Amino acid sequence: MSLGRRDLTQTNPISGLASKCWTEEQHSAAHKMLALIRDRGIETVRMVFADQHGVTRGKTLVASAVRSAFENGVGMPSTLLLKDTSHQTVFPVWEDDSGFGVGVLTGAADFLMVPDPTTFKILPWADATGWVLCDIRQPDGTGIDFSTRHILQNALAQLAAQGMDFVTGLEVEFTILKVEDAKLNHENSDWQEDPPKTSLLTHGYQHLTENRFDQLTNVLDELRRNAQALDMPVRSVEAEFGPSQVEFVFDPQVGIASADMMILFRNMVKQVCARRGLHATFMSRPGFKNAMGSGWHLHQSVVERTTGANLFEPEVSADLSETGGHWIAGLLANAMASCVLTTPTVNGYKRYQPHALAPDRVQWGRDNRGAMLRVLCAPGNGASRIENRVGEPAANPYLYLASQIFCGLDGIKRGLTPPAPVEKPYQEKAEMLPSDLGEALNAFENNALYRAAFGDGFVDYLAHIKRAEWKRYLGAVSEWEQREYFSVF
Repeated sequence: MSLGRRDLTQTNPISGLASKCWTEEQHSAAHKMLALIRDRGIETVRMVFADQHGVTRGKTLVASAVRSAFENGVGMPSTLLLKDTSHQTVFPVWEDDSGFGVGVLTGAADFLMVPDPTTFKILPWADATGWVLCDIRQPDGTGIDFSTRHILQNALAQLAAQGMDFVTGLEVEFTILKVEDAKLNHENSDWQEDPPKTSLLTHGYQHLTENRFDQLTNVLDELRRNAQALDMPVRSVEAEFGPSQVEFVFDPQVGIASADMMILFRNMVKQVCARRGLHATFMSRPGFKNAMGSGWHLHQSVVERTTGANLFEPEVSADLSETGGHWIAGLLANAMASCVLTTPTVNGYKRYQPHALAPDRVQWGRDNRGAMLRVLCAPGNGASRIENRVGEPAANPYLYLASQIFCGLDGIKRGLTPPAPVEKPYQEKAEMLPSDLGEALNAFENNALYRAAFGDGFVDYLAHIKRAEWKRYLGAVSEWEQREYFSVF
């Protein structure tokens, strides 16, 4: 399908909303994107944004409509910004004031998605289909405070103002199961969809054995090839400890790249698996017998912008660099409140179990996988870094990465020093991580750093959404309660 030669030339600049919002790099990428759409026979482009939960929402445009989307944006109902994880709107949008001021985010009025053409990909599993991430803006092109991608961009800009860039490498665990019953009968239709009936692909419990990996190799090879076709820097693919549990590890990337990649990676995995009759879940602790908790381990360092020098690499006579020590201390000082951003689901807190390669308290250790922060810093090690093991793979990647930057900067600005490292992480006396989402929300709402970094409006907004989720959970009768009390009393 051709868009017309006139639309693809640099002498015909893209104007309108894009000209207000884009950098020169984005303008150049837009023309390249239009040319790729024409030359590769792309018929449709999925234009998506990551919502407050990191879930992608958007519209699929035919190829001929892409240039108009560049110039005018794509309208989306504002209720999409006001939903909890059940996809129910939890603010009174039909009132004069839905909670943000009279006339703000009321009436399901439109905001706009503005495509970021530097993120354009051709989906290898979907025929003649392109994909592009969008930033969300007001109809006049001004920003929206609730854009989580913008929040990370702001955090990166604050770090850059201090002469530093953020480098992150991801280790992402998830579970792949065979679908036995998709539960798509009419009686299964509800706000909270009935989970499919599934079975295991592998028994598990043989961490990193070749035979377990070989049982998974067909689907893992397909996922790896799709990831590499999307220019994702895959480093390794692994059979994890739990039943049907796997892990992808990625090389480090600078800035926003890891967060953008995580958004697309989760979608790719779920969509490719679904086409094979499989169900991939990034839920931290699935509800089948003996399921193991999946984590998202975030390796991070900061480098000097001008030289690329790793600022976490200590001097020969030191255990930690000055910057690295402050960064660790900032992460620890704000760890409780950060859990809303790193572990945003009710389910994620059920992973914080002792002796399970997951943290259960606020502490750091040198190359210790039981500690919340596994610190891998040594003189002469240009890859010196901190691995935060607290996160769950369902986290919004923009908020997860932003939380690390704001906490690290807080440690630097206040000159915080870390406590001594631990060697016995499940025995040391240290503050316990939140036992549930409600406890984490209390810490988040009362955290001065996040109120300053995000603004009161965003903190209250996100807390309101997550409390709606938490209240629904508290009001539901669990299978445990039914088994424990139904017959006894």
